[in-house]
Amino acid sequence: MELAPLTDYWDVILDTIRQKVSQQTFETWFLPLKPKHWDNDCVHLICPDRFFQDWFCEHHTETLCRTLSDHFGRPMRCTFQADKDAGEQKGDLFDFSAALVESAELPAQGAKAPRGEAGKSHGRVYLNRDYTFRDFVIGSGSKLASAASVAVSENPGASYNPLFIHGGVGLGKTHLMHAIGNAVTESAPDKKVCYVTAEQFMNDLIWSIQRNRTYEFKSEYRNVDLLLVDDVAFLAGKESTQEEFFHTFNALYHDKRQIVLTSDRPPKEIPTLEERLRSRFEWGLIVDIQPPDLETRIAILKKKVETNNIYISDDVIEYIADNVTNNIRNLEGALIKLLAFASLTGSEINLEMASEVLSSIIQASPSRAATIADAMKVVCEHYRVTVDQLKSKRRTQDLALARQVAMYIAREKVGATLTQIGRAFGGRDHTTVMHACKKIHRLCREDPLFRGTLKDLTAGM
Repeated sequence: MELAPLTDYWDVILDTIRQKVSQQTFETWFLPLKPKHWDNDCVHLICPDRFFQDWFCEHHTETLCRTLSDHFGRPMRCTFQADKDAGEQKGDLFDFSAALVESAELPAQGAKAPRGEAGKSHGRVYLNRDYTFRDFVIGSGSKLASAASVAVSENPGASYNPLFIHGGVGLGKTHLMHAIGNAVTESAPDKKVCYVTAEQFMNDLIWSIQRNRTYEFKSEYRNVDLLLVDDVAFLAGKESTQEEFFHTFNALYHDKRQIVLTSDRPPKEIPTLEERLRSRFEWGLIVDIQPPDLETRIAILKKKVETNNIYISDDVIEYIADNVTNNIRNLEGALIKLLAFASLTGSEINLEMASEVLSSIIQASPSRAATIADAMKVVCEHYRVTVDQLKSKRRTQDLALARQVAMYIAREKVGATLTQIGRAFGGRDHTTVMHACKKIHRLCREDPLFRGTLKDLTAGM
């Protein structure tokens, strides 16, 4: 049966999306998309440029694919093509699947998204060809992580197995992981590479159990040459998934297959992670990535504009680098917003325009980072205790809970290390802090009322 033109459906799809996102997001990121065509389970779209494509793919693909899947009544995926590349072949498209799971407990109905071919990618998220070592800007905070990643890609399974990369959000962990996968597939096309998030691993497991196809699940994950698992801290507290991942890890490690893991924190600081998994994560090399300094931020922006043949004056680049300091993702996001505004309005990019367009981003950035003292303050006000009491050795039930909540907030919202928190709370050992974080994590999971209270406490941080 001949398919109706995509344009027949596009306005309806846009109207649905308009109700899900803010007006600014809709007009900036969804309205510029142009429908090209669709075939069976894939919708092909054209976007203004590669900057737009990169940002959209990272931040809005899930919303679009879920809407498409709901509209067509089956799992849908989509491809994006920069307007200037519209004449290129389909092989140059960046492909995203939308066989998305609504929740951990109940995966979406419908056929499972097709797996990639051996040597390319497995899993629902394809390797991003733009994430290579060549395009990774090395700074003082990422030297070791970059060097270790290159070493693993050149000799997978031989050393640094597993490679565990940790660091804050948007600092380049996923970039390095994709770069490893791309380097391996380029040098050894016959090798099977699997990139998944920990959440996808869990969803695949649930899917296979519900359909009595666990043998296929195990066969697929235990017969790859390179397993890349993003955000492995997601496994914390999920006993069945940890059990399966433990056996998958053992099978791959025994066969000298390379494993690469990323997380926002080192293994010893992941709460409710089974000790046997924690110890295995520490078998290889653990490296961290720190936020980029000013020089690195400038270099990242210059690399980005150079790669895409765009001219932006040094004063604009330095303005962005000076004012967006927390992570690389936000840094590139600010640049993309600036370029999108210039492209859509035909405006010249100068310092005045940059200041106006990025004002919301810069004003939204906190003038200072939240501190352990801030965590103590909100807890003291809520539980009606003093800072001195939090630091004391007293262990009454109410005071102990307040202290544990403050430690948890300091870890989760402030991002302080266990050692820093222990020192701030009267010189306590890091294991005491970890115990507190585990307890509060468990209470959040089991008690909705407590979870709501904690959310209110941290709303302003």
